[in-house]
Amino acid sequence: MTNSNSNSYISITQKPISIKLKASKTTNSFHYKLPSPHRFSRYFVPFLSIWALLSISQVYFSPLPCPHYLRRLRPDPHATTNDEFWTWARSGVTAFKPCLDFTDSYVNKSRTPVYKRYMVVVVSGGLNQQRNQIIDAVVIARILRAVLVAPILQVNQIWGDDSEFGDIFDISHFKETLKHDVKVVSSLPATHLMRRRIKAPLLPFNAGEEWVHTNYGEGKLDKKSVLILRGFDSRLAKNLTSDLQKLRCKVAFEALRFQPWIEELAERFVRRMREEGPYVALHLRLEKDVWVRTGCHSGLGSEADEVVERERASKPRLLTSRSKLTPRRRYLAGLCPLNANEISWVLKGLGASRKTRMYWAGGEPLGGRDALQPLRADYPKLFNKWSLARPRELDGLKRKPSVLAAIDYQVCLKSQLFLASHGGNMARSLQGHRTFLGYGKPIRPNKRQLVRLFLNTTLTHHQIRRKIKQIHTEEPSDFTNNNKDDAIAYPAHHCMCTP
Repeated sequence: MTNSNSNSYISITQKPISIKLKASKTTNSFHYKLPSPHRFSRYFVPFLSIWALLSISQVYFSPLPCPHYLRRLRPDPHATTNDEFWTWARSGVTAFKPCLDFTDSYVNKSRTPVYKRYMVVVVSGGLNQQRNQIIDAVVIARILRAVLVAPILQVNQIWGDDSEFGDIFDISHFKETLKHDVKVVSSLPATHLMRRRIKAPLLPFNAGEEWVHTNYGEGKLDKKSVLILRGFDSRLAKNLTSDLQKLRCKVAFEALRFQPWIEELAERFVRRMREEGPYVALHLRLEKDVWVRTGCHSGLGSEADEVVERERASKPRLLTSRSKLTPRRRYLAGLCPLNANEISWVLKGLGASRKTRMYWAGGEPLGGRDALQPLRADYPKLFNKWSLARPRELDGLKRKPSVLAAIDYQVCLKSQLFLASHGGNMARSLQGHRTFLGYGKPIRPNKRQLVRLFLNTTLTHHQIRRKIKQIHTEEPSDFTNNNKDDAIAYPAHHCMCTP
C-alpha cells in the first residue's frame, strides 16, 4: 500500500506499442496486417483504462472557478475580424483642424516691447507633470508680460533624473515658436543675478488671470526684481480667456518638441511597430507606487496586496485621496487602474484580434512579467521600448526616466488607437495631442461602467464584449461635449475649427 500523503500517478509502460506495416509484393499497394483478437485486447484494454481515469480526473480535480471579473476570455465566435477593428479605429476622426487664430487685441499686445521683468520657474514631478507646469508657466509669463527663463527641472527624488530642460526639449524650437507670445531666454542675465527676489505667494487652486495680476504683478514685478515660482502644479484655472487657452495648446502641441535625437530614436520604434500594419498603444499604470497612491488592490493576490498595504501604512501621505474608502469601494467607484486582465477584456470588447500588435508604455509593473501575463496570453504581439530596442540602443538611458518617458510618449502619439489603464498627466496630454493632430482614436475607458460588467455574473462573454463596445462608441465625443474646460485634454473646443 502507498502512503496516503504520497502523490498518486498513472504508470505507462516504457516499451513502445507499435503496429507493423508489411508491404505486399506488389509495388503499387499496401495492406495492413491486423493483430489477432488476443493481441488486440492486450493493448486496447490498458488504453481504455487510462482514458477512463483521465476523464474522471477532469471531473473531480478541475480547478475552482475564478470570480467572474477575473475569468479569462475564450475565443468568441461573434468576434469581428481585425480588418473591421481597424476600420472602426480609423472612424470618427473629425474634419476639425488646429486653429490658433488669436484676437486682434492679443496680437497688438504682442507687438509692444516686453519690459525686462524676468520670471524663473522650477517644475517638479515626472516628465508629463513637468510639461503641464511649463505650459502654465508660459501662460503666467504672458499675463505678466515677463521674460521667461528656460524652466528649471527639479531633480526627481524617486528616479534621480538630473536632466535639464535642454536635455529633453528642443529649446531653440521652443523659443522660435513662442517668439510672438512670450520672450524666452536660456538663462538669467548676469545683470539680474543679484536682483531682488520676489517672495511670491503660493498659487492657489483655480487661480485666474486677475489673481495672477494682483499677486505677481501690479508694482511687485519690475526691472529690479526677479519672480521665482515653484509648486504651482495644476493650480492655474482651466477656464481662462480664449486667447490664453489657445496659447496653452500652442505650447503643448507645437512648442514643446523633444530633442531631435529623442524623436529620431522614438521614430525607429514606431517603424518597427508598423512593420505589420497599424498598432495599438497602451499606457499601463501598474507600478507599485500607482497602487499605493490610488489605494487599490492590483488583482495579483494577497501577497501583492500586503506589500501595497504595508507601503501605504508606512507612508500615508502617498495616498492621493484623503477619503476613507476601502479598496473594494474604490474599485466599485471606478477609481482604480485597470489591470492586465481587465485591459484584455476591453480590447476584446473593442474587437481587437489576437494578432493585433500592441505597444505598452509605463514603468515596471508590480509583480514583474507575471502582472502582464493575462494580457500577453491574449495578445502575444506585445512590445515595449526594451523589447523593440536593438543591442546597445538604449544604453545609458536606464537612469534617464524622462528620456524614456519621452520615447513612450512619441510611440503612443503615432499609434492608430491609444488606450490608458488609468488617468494621469500622460494620458490627458496624449488624448488631447492626438485629437489636435487628427491622429487615430483615443479611448477613455469608462471604468465605473466596466466594473459593473465585470461583476455581473448573469452576462455571457459575448454580452460583456458587446456592451464594452457599446459603452465606448456611444459616449459624447470631444466635439459634441461642451463641458470641457481643459484645453490640453479637450482641445477641440478651444484650439480647433472647421477648415
